[in-house]
Amino acid sequence: MLGKIEFVRKLALNFCSLCQHVAKMDIVRVFSFTAISTLVKMLTGLIGVKVVASVIGPAGVALVGQLNNFASIAMAVSSGGINSGIIKYVAEYKDNENRIRLLLSTALRITVCCSLVVGILMIVFHSFLSKIVMLSDGYSYVFIIFGITVLLYALNLMLTSILNGFKEFQKYVKINIANSIFGLLFTLVFVLTLGLKGALVSAVTYQSIMLLVTLWMVRKLPWLKWSYFKEKIDIETTKKYFRYTLMTLTTTATVPVSQMLLRGYVISEISPVEAGWWEAMNRVSNMYLMIITSSFSVYYLPRLSELSNSKELRQEIFKSYKVIIPMLLGGFTLVYLLRTIVICILFTPEFLPMENLFIWQLLGDFFKICSWLLAFLMVAKSMTKTFIATEIIFALIFVGLGFLFMHWSGVLGITQGYLVSYILYMICMVIYFKNLLMGKNEGNR
Repeated sequence: MLGKIEFVRKLALNFCSLCQHVAKMDIVRVFSFTAISTLVKMLTGLIGVKVVASVIGPAGVALVGQLNNFASIAMAVSSGGINSGIIKYVAEYKDNENRIRLLLSTALRITVCCSLVVGILMIVFHSFLSKIVMLSDGYSYVFIIFGITVLLYALNLMLTSILNGFKEFQKYVKINIANSIFGLLFTLVFVLTLGLKGALVSAVTYQSIMLLVTLWMVRKLPWLKWSYFKEKIDIETTKKYFRYTLMTLTTTATVPVSQMLLRGYVISEISPVEAGWWEAMNRVSNMYLMIITSSFSVYYLPRLSELSNSKELRQEIFKSYKVIIPMLLGGFTLVYLLRTIVICILFTPEFLPMENLFIWQLLGDFFKICSWLLAFLMVAKSMTKTFIATEIIFALIFVGLGFLFMHWSGVLGITQGYLVSYILYMICMVIYFKNLLMGKNEGNR
């Protein structure tokens, strides 16, 4: 009996020691630090999704999904696709004021130029875009409004990227919380007042309004002065940013276009309602993945950018896996067990058939996050060609598998193709980074 008590005591002490060790990890501190922000964003997202789904139904949700996919492409192009580059280089040169001035000045000019071009093109081709994206010419007004406001969105994204690069975590979290609350209020007013039209307009404008909130909250920071943005555009800095432009534009083209192709097929060949089920599944997926991806952008990318030693990189990656995999397994199991309750809370009874999508989507998301822990190395280390090649190849694989499995399983086949494509992507990342993972040439820089 005494032996069992001693064993339990030692086990408890070891567990407490492990908890203390884990709590001291930087990535865990960031997870904890962003927990409130993520919770607020999830709660506002839950309320927004519930209201939108209740007002416009599955078919309307599918249309909003089409618009959101286009918006993500347009927003990435309008920012020049340089925001990951801003985070990386600001984190890398944050102690070099002259370098920071060149980085910020060049970023501003790229952002303004790209936004103006994108905005003008959307206004000029509003009718064409409505037919291509929304499968109808009745929504051209949305693209005119988007074209007018896209510059504000791009500037907001640039400012938050600079903040992230400087590791101003507290300020970054506060801005995210404020943006989540204001974004929800903005969306609710438009949706409850205008229905589907309001949902579409709010989807392409609420981020632009958030610029005012961001400017107010960063107004006292030392780098928010014209002297940091007045330098002429620097060619070498532009070339460095351009690597990230290529990577960002590849991602923002492949992922949304893939979803638009698959969703468009479901709308036209199967049912707009079933397309709404899949879009709703994507909304749920985006909500729970927020917990992980928010810490990726706040902590993981700047951290990998700072490290140049192979051993340190390997240790950071494995440390992240030790934290994230248990979180994924526990969280995803809980989501699956509560899937019916989740659907009832977030949506309406019309969405209950989407319950069958959960297992495949959750498994796919598990392999997605596990593969991203390695794939972020390509972003942090400017591995442009490799990143672009893998993004395009695996987007094609996802679309191909989605169409293939849809012939057998209907809309369920998209989530099955999603799972298989990310298993293959994970295998590809492990093979590509095998030397780093196995500790070969560990002392190299």
